[in-house]
Amino acid sequence: MNSLSLQIKNAALDMGYEKCGIIKMSDMYGYEEKLDERIERTPEAKGFYQSQYRFVQAQDTHPWAKSIVICVRRYGKYNIPEHLKGMIAKYYLVDSRADENSKDFQDSLKFEKYMQDMGLRAETERKFGLTALRFAAMKAGLGIVRRNNFFYTENGSWLYLEAWLIDKELEEIEIPNIRPCSEKCNLCIKACPSASLSKPYTMNPISCVSCITTFMGRDMPKERFRKEIGDWVYGCDACQDACPMNKNRWTETEEFPYLEELTKNISLENIIKMDYNFLENVMQPKFWYIPKQDVWKWKVNAINAMVNNYKEQYKESIYEACKDSHEKVREMAEWAIHKLNI
Repeated sequence: MNSLSLQIKNAALDMGYEKCGIIKMSDMYGYEEKLDERIERTPEAKGFYQSQYRFVQAQDTHPWAKSIVICVRRYGKYNIPEHLKGMIAKYYLVDSRADENSKDFQDSLKFEKYMQDMGLRAETERKFGLTALRFAAMKAGLGIVRRNNFFYTENGSWLYLEAWLIDKELEEIEIPNIRPCSEKCNLCIKACPSASLSKPYTMNPISCVSCITTFMGRDMPKERFRKEIGDWVYGCDACQDACPMNKNRWTETEEFPYLEELTKNISLENIIKMDYNFLENVMQPKFWYIPKQDVWKWKVNAINAMVNNYKEQYKESIYEACKDSHEKVREMAEWAIHKLNI
């Protein structure tokens, strides 16, 4: 075992990561084949998956890179506000990738500096990564990808994955000792509200509730899966919540910084009332899968949830949305009034 590899791994563990592995850049070559398979299975999602080919050519844009350091950190330890469960996916509520207030983010900076202080060139992109994170983690033997497409360690799938490209060829690979999914288990597929997860190891982002409510979905009144979205306003936890390998894996033993303060007043009605300055400067930095120019989607998604589980108390908010400054919100509110006949 290379002593430098071991030093990097031990430093990661000391800084709160659950696991750390190192693979060679050449270990990522098989990722292209996986993308080809995905496009063959879901040709309508070709545009989405084609964007992932950038990870296949990582050495074209980073010719100095020789290895990938891949780390796993648990986020399934934070208290989640009860009123937001089933409305905003847990991952996004405790997402530390761009949250400078979180210990996870600060530890990430410290770990990066540690590698740089060792004389390594180490670079990352904290939001979307510089490599295919799940594939790299699997290649490093840190866990397995289960039938719902999520990466798992012994502690389930409530995990962050982070990766750095480094300029030294190193290797630190584990042999995972994790029971695979039963071939008879289809609980995640049954739980998927829009059948985006139609087969094991297959996911169609075009119909994924999480994708539609965040970076996709621009015309909710005509959205094919509008009803299947149900109560979700941002993201979806259905397939992970249904997985037996996640049972009792979320511990809720820690507080995520400022989460309670930010979310205590979030409700469907209050989202309709939010002004665009608040949406752009407070909500968007936290929930950054919706870009600033599209923060109107919060209100459209909230109205959709109101329609899917209508209560008389929502009527006033829907009528209020008819006066919103954004045409997409007004359009959705008018559609909702007609749909509900109120």
